[in-house]
Amino acid sequence: MMKTLLIKEEIKYIGSQLAPHWIYKNFKLQGDAIVAFKGECEVKLSEMVDIEDVINNEPIYSKYMLSFITEQFGVNLVEGVYRQRLLICIIKELLEECGIFVIRNGDDLIINGAKLSVSIATKSTTSILIHTGLNIVSENAPVNAAGLTSDLGITDIDNFALRVMQRYSEEIDDIYLASTKVRGV
Repeated sequence: MMKTLLIKEEIKYIGSQLAPHWIYKNFKLQGDAIVAFKGECEVKLSEMVDIEDVINNEPIYSKYMLSFITEQFGVNLVEGVYRQRLLICIIKELLEECGIFVIRNGDDLIINGAKLSVSIATKSTTSILIHTGLNIVSENAPVNAAGLTSDLGITDIDNFALRVMQRYSEEIDDIYLASTKVRGV
């Protein structure tokens, strides 16, 4: 079962949190888990996992971001990318339920031509790690950005985060259960 946690204190996401057992060491959630927190996001090139962003000299910055980090065990990198895309699709669905038109391009969410999200999936020595960040405000971003509150009117960020994590957890658990109810042919 995937554990979830909304972290109340603000955390500046700098990329180093995308590390094996970061969730377990800091929040005592052992095993598959997803956590959410708010805070500034500043990932310098030296901490970037996405080599394409490094090559293109594109560090990440957001004045205020909702970040999700998930760590999952027993999963290969390709399945981890599938799970990353599932998380992005769940966020898209929840935004659409709020009446917001969203375009998904791979792991990017675009609102009226502006980028709402950053996301990466990677493999550690023990697990798959995913970070997905959603701008809460769009000011001072290095790209044309959209923000949950500043541009989309979503003010209850904690509730939105809880809904994302709950739906993701249920979906992952349901996928596992679906795989246990069929006979082989």
